[in-house]
Formats: sequence, structure tokens, C-alpha cells
Amino acid sequence: MNDFKRKITRTVHVGNVPIGGGFPVPVQSMTTAKTHDLNAILPQIEKLEAAGCQIIRVTVPDENALQTLAQIKKQMTVPLVADIHFDYRLALGAIDAGADKIRINPGNIGGVDRVKAVLSKARAAKVPIRIGVNSGSMEKDLRMKYGAATPEAMLESACRHLDICEENDFRDVIVALKSSEVSLMIAANRLFSQKYDYPLHLGVTEAGPAWSGTIKSAIGIGTLLAEGIGDTLRVSLTADPVEEVRAGFEILKALDLSKNGIRLVSCPTCGRTSVNLIEIVSVVENQIRDVQKNLTVAIMGCEVNGPGEARSADLGIAFGKAVALLFKRGQVVARLKPDEAVPRLLQEIENWNPIEKEIP
Repeated sequence: MNDFKRKITRTVHVGNVPIGGGFPVPVQSMTTAKTHDLNAILPQIEKLEAAGCQIIRVTVPDENALQTLAQIKKQMTVPLVADIHFDYRLALGAIDAGADKIRINPGNIGGVDRVKAVLSKARAAKVPIRIGVNSGSMEKDLRMKYGAATPEAMLESACRHLDICEENDFRDVIVALKSSEVSLMIAANRLFSQKYDYPLHLGVTEAGPAWSGTIKSAIGIGTLLAEGIGDTLRVSLTADPVEEVRAGFEILKALDLSKNGIRLVSCPTCGRTSVNLIEIVSVVENQIRDVQKNLTVAIMGCEVNGPGEARSADLGIAFGKAVALLFKRGQVVARLKPDEAVPRLLQEIENWNPIEKEIP
């Protein structure tokens, strides 16, 4: 159990997925294929869904992309978000095509009247809007006022956009305040959370390649989640979007905010280790990556870091000299040859019964 007291924001429904209101934090991602190329984008969406992605966003930069949106929506099992910039007519068309949410930046959509047109159509269709405030695309007058893209400038930008929505009686809104600077992203979201109860979409934008980008995202997103701030997230990586989903769930699992997938615990190895634990852990990790079971699995390199150090794990193996111990809930249940350990562990994971109480 975690001890994080989450801020309870208003609830906004994206298709059948509730965001805010204390509901579980959904993991999102965005396709990289051209939206008009169905042969490219549909397989990518299928892979994202298989990885557990709960909301998928596609870019709609032009009429060609808009024409395929309805076909894409029909073949999806999770909510579809249309990402719109500059042309408000694309937002109107995306709503007609069945998008479950529209991502816009009211500052670049072409004036208040056009924003009002989008809000009116979204209200009628009961489609929420995500307002995106990025430090890299801050309004010029706010940059002049604050001298840079500061947390206060980002908050004021969000306030402007929300004022337009509220003046038009539209409150079905999710807000994102993103930056490639982790400290700026954290500070801006803290300020927003103090002022508003709109649900927050967390992310470190343009975080970078998979390894460094995941670390930056874990720090930024994880810090806020640990403070109870945040209602949905996207890990933005220069990588396969499936990696974004996996990273997102790892962040949530680390904070005990998600039961989606196996939590893998393994020791860092030392001179006592008598097997190639790095390779063994890699093999197991690849095998269980998409297994949607709620359990903790430990792989330890010696008796010292065995069941005692991983007592809270549901299942695990600890390698000794010419022996591997299989344990369940901290108790040794079998002694195996080292080469038998991984197959047996994977079999135990496959057969795992979450309501099992007694150790055999």
C-alpha cells in the first residue's frame, strides 16, 4: 500500500476512461506513424493496446489525416485523442469522426471565435478537451512579462486558456503543463494544482531517447505523483511508443499506483554471485514484459540476498553454489539445479493464482 494522498480533482471521461476524481492514473502514448497511412498506423495502435496503453493520441495535421480518423477509431479498443494545431476546422472534423478527446492549444488555434466554435461542438458531442501548455511555445507577451518561460508564466498561460473555456461554460477540460526542463515542469504543475481542480496530464516533453528520457520522466512525473498531483501521464520518448507505455507503468508500479503487470526485483550482483544474473534477469524480464498479473517477482544472486532480502516478493529464485532456491512469500519451497530455475519460475508465474493463500 502507498501512503500518497492524492488530490481529488474533478472527473473527466475520455471515452470509457475516467480521468481525475481519484480514479487510477491511465497511461497514454502517441503514434509516430503517418495518420493517413492505415497500413502503418493500425499495427502500431494494435501494439500499443497489447502493451496496455489506455488512451492513444494521433496527430491530425491536415485533411488527409482527418479522412482516416473515423476508420482508425472503428478499429481501436481504447479511447482516441486527436492532436490538433493551427486549424480549428480539423478539430471540428475530428469530433465528427468520433474522437474521444481533442488536444488543442487555444493560443494557436486561430482566435477566440474559432476556439468558441470548437468548444460549442465539443460540448454538444460531450467530448473533452486537453489544453496543452508547453514552455517551448509560450506566448510572446508572457515571455516578455516574465523574462522567460517560468512556472508563473506557464500558469498564467493555462489560466488564459481556461478563462476562455469557463466563459463559454465549458469545463470538461484536462490540462497539461509540460517542459523539457524537469524542475520547471514540476514547479508549474505544483502551482496549477494549488489553484485549480482540473485534472492534470503529466509529462516531461521532449524528454529524449529511451534511457535518459525515462529517467527524466520518472523524476518529473514520479515527484508529482508522490505529492498526490497528477491524473494521467505520458512518457515522451524518442523511441518506439510501446517503450513509453512500459516506462509509464513502471513509474506507476514504483509508487504502487498501478497493479498492471509484474514488479521485478533483482539484486545488483557482487563477488558472491556464481551465475550470470544480468543475463538471467534480462531473459525473465523479456518473458514477463506483457504479462498482466499483479505480483512481485524477485531474482537474487546469492543466499545473502535471497528470500530474506526479498521477503515481500510473491515468487522468486535465489542462486547459490550449484543450487537455486525457489521461494514463495519469503519461504523456500524447492531446491533446483541452476539451469532449472528460470523455466520453473516462469511456470510458477504462468500458474500463479492471486487468491492462493497457503504455501504448498
